[in-house]
Amino acid sequence: MLELGVKSLIAYLLGSVSGSLLLGRLRGVDIRKLGSGNAGGTNALRTQGWQFALAVMVIDVGKAVVAVGVVPGLDLPLIGIKPRLDRQWLEVACAIAVVTGHVYPLWYEFRGGKGAATMIGAIAVLAPAALIPVLAVWLVTVMLTGFVGLGTMLGSLALPVYFVLDRPVDAALLSFGVLMAVFVIYTHRANVARMRAGNESRARRLWLLRPR
Repeated sequence: MLELGVKSLIAYLLGSVSGSLLLGRLRGVDIRKLGSGNAGGTNALRTQGWQFALAVMVIDVGKAVVAVGVVPGLDLPLIGIKPRLDRQWLEVACAIAVVTGHVYPLWYEFRGGKGAATMIGAIAVLAPAALIPVLAVWLVTVMLTGFVGLGTMLGSLALPVYFVLDRPVDAALLSFGVLMAVFVIYTHRANVARMRAGNESRARRLWLLRPR
């Protein structure tokens, strides 16, 4: 349990390194005070441009890759590697922790992004093939509706569906998929409210069915 707790904590602290807030500090801006007020990649793109947003994505995806792909295998002093601890569940615990850290970062007053990019990084390590349905659902949704937030929520819902259909069902991965879908929908609750009110922004460059 000590290894699980320590490595999950390390993953959470890695998640707390927010790409948009770190780079924004170097630029002298806080994107939580701009646009939608969210410290995620979409708001970074809308307020700071594609180069800034790309750098944010690299950091937010990369920290998840490290947290899930590297941290569980570390042979830490005084802790070591416990043979009785299931490695799959440890990776899932670190994945959940790094996404939680991104959304509620210790270093930034617990005000971070919505977790999508970091979740993608975690999936890339846990189950790379699952990225195909997740990204496909996201892209199709955005192309049909223009709503990035809706695409992200539906894409996250595709994750547990994929794990259910992928036989044999892996309990650890399915638990991760269900929890991430619920969590991502929760973090996008403001987007849902704006869509219901009719004032949610659309990604017009990707929205193929927009009015001409």
